Amino acid sequence: MSSEAETNSAPTVSMEELVSLCARRGFIFQSSEIYGGINGFWDYGPLGVELKNNLKDFWWQRTVRERDDVEGIDSAIIAHPRTWEASGHVEHFADPLVDCRACKKRFRADQLDEAGPCPARKGSSEHDFTETRSFNLMLRTRIGASEDAASTAYLRAETCGSIFTDFKRVRDASRQKIPFGIAQIGKAFRNEINPRNFTFRSREFEQAELEFFCHSDETEKWFEYWLERRLRFYREIGFDERRLRVRSHSADELPHYCKRAVDVEFLFPFGWKEIEGIHDRGTYDLTQHSEFSGKDLSVMDEATKERFVPAVVETSVGMDRTVLALLANAHEEETLEDGETRTVLHLHPAVAPIKVAVLPLSKKIREPARKIAAELRRRWNVFYDESGNIGRRYRRQDEIGTPFCVTYDFDSETDDQVTVRERDTMEQERIALAGLEVHIRGRLEAGI
Repeated sequence: MSSEAETNSAPTVSMEELVSLCARRGFIFQSSEIYGGINGFWDYGPLGVELKNNLKDFWWQRTVRERDDVEGIDSAIIAHPRTWEASGHVEHFADPLVDCRACKKRFRADQLDEAGPCPARKGSSEHDFTETRSFNLMLRTRIGASEDAASTAYLRAETCGSIFTDFKRVRDASRQKIPFGIAQIGKAFRNEINPRNFTFRSREFEQAELEFFCHSDETEKWFEYWLERRLRFYREIGFDERRLRVRSHSADELPHYCKRAVDVEFLFPFGWKEIEGIHDRGTYDLTQHSEFSGKDLSVMDEATKERFVPAVVETSVGMDRTVLALLANAHEEETLEDGETRTVLHLHPAVAPIKVAVLPLSKKIREPARKIAAELRRRWNVFYDESGNIGRRYRRQDEIGTPFCVTYDFDSETDDQVTVRERDTMEQERIALAGLEVHIRGRLEAGI
């Protein structure tokens, strides 16, 4: 990981630029925008959903499909309320809250340095804060027609809860032995006091979590193993080393369930922030769920005949945060030799929303170009564009991170070749139509 000095030279983009790009190009925009939006909720547009799905697919491929010791699930967003009592969320999942009596705004008590001046107090810019109180972040809902307390349920605050309650069923069905993991990607919800920094801190978000079950004696080994694997993941999808670092939690930062915690942090425009946590959860979760449910979640080691409750090493990725980090990491304003400036997203091909753009040089030769696009769409997400001059069309694709543009020109009519332009270098190469798909596949799989 990078040193402090190295990060000073890391390229940066402002949040204003990122938010503008996301809205203009259809990556991410505020939910219910025509009604003024709803704070803490965001919608992913045509490019954003492709980027996010590609990231999720890559994580699933590396974490689940390529391994024989990890199983995947997709659990319900609402679990039995006792799930969250056992996990400690009902009791412990809270932030310190204060209100300003003057402007009526709410703030987290540990973030008052970011509150700014009070707009409502005459002759003073200071807020008139109430005493600090605990504010539970669980979002409540009702199940069924009844309005009594028995109908109260919670939208899950993290996706791992059902992994623990499904542990025995998944282990039996998959015939897995300890050590093995269970992985899930899904939505989670937190009633954040102060959602901020675009999609970084929101009330609805998506997580990719792995709970790896092992013997307590092997926890440290697996913790280091998964930390290394997760760092490798970020390198694989093109993160700048200067903008990644690992931060260990001090003892007073650790959650109630955690023995050790490490954050993978990214240098956002608003500073170093966590995109993933790796946690030693010990035997807390399965012990708690055994106690609250009355079901025995211990396992037997057939070799030693020892019965034990498995410990857990967790890796938890914030998918929305990582999408935001990918955009910040990839964004560049580049000055060309002719003095023109181009905006380019240097997205790794594995996550780029569109892999190939097909561009006929003229609308007069659109039909063969459309046929090329249709053929390539059988394998990749392809964009077809015949509007505007070719230079402007190249710039549009650069700005959304498309790795390759294929241009069909008048010479293509006779030589059966097209021009393939590469995003990062802008180099162009004539490729035979018969070998176009093989050429693009090789370049994409090689990571450009």
